[in-house]
Amino acid sequence: MPVIQSGGCPINVTIDGDERAPVLILSNSLGTDLGMWEPQVAPFARHFRLVRYDRRGHGKSGFTAPPYSMEQLGRDVLAIMDGLSIKKASWCGLSMGGMVGQWLGARAPERFDRLVLCNTSCFYPDKDAWNERMAVVEKDGVAAVAAGVAGRWFTQGFIAREPAQVARLQKMVEQTSLGGYLGCCDAIRAMDHRELLGKIKAPTLIIAGKHDVATPVTSAEFIRDNIPGSKMTILDAAHISNIEQADRFTAEVLGFLNQK
Repeated sequence: MPVIQSGGCPINVTIDGDERAPVLILSNSLGTDLGMWEPQVAPFARHFRLVRYDRRGHGKSGFTAPPYSMEQLGRDVLAIMDGLSIKKASWCGLSMGGMVGQWLGARAPERFDRLVLCNTSCFYPDKDAWNERMAVVEKDGVAAVAAGVAGRWFTQGFIAREPAQVARLQKMVEQTSLGGYLGCCDAIRAMDHRELLGKIKAPTLIIAGKHDVATPVTSAEFIRDNIPGSKMTILDAAHISNIEQADRFTAEVLGFLNQK
């Protein structure tokens, strides 16, 4: 499990699959670590050299003082690629991972073959929700928001069927560093990728969740309509669609990435 330095911050990375295979990088949502991708590791690693990482301030990666920016988080990814001698990769990012992927697709197009942007947004015109969330976290800690993520991340049916999976994701949020969480919230609040979308030239698949209240289908449609030639699919899931509809998610991503 290598550690890559990016701007003085150690970034925890894990690699699966054949080192001779094409590279696929996975990027997690806010408040989760690379374990979020557990359902996809085995099937993806059969086709790719699979690279997962913990965003700064998350998981086993180091911490730097906030605020963060999408550019900084994107440059962390480029540092990982350079540190592992990866010239080019495909990208699959969910929620915040999709936001970072938009920056990379526009600002480092020569480094990416294909993009999968899942359950994500490019801009939040109303900053109040982020201001309120950050105020709660600053006052009461990350645990104060961890209990509420289940209702935003999963449908009620999934919560009832898979309580262990829900608890696993809640624990990831609880274990995220206070500064890391706030820094990433600040990056999301300040994000405006609307003008970047048209610069993305890599073939792009957008995945949306039919029941996603965090990044609704309308957000995905806007991204699709502004990335030339992009395609979109909607899963019967809420926000963390790679877990709630793991088999369908995996099939959609592999079908897109393995297209000739």
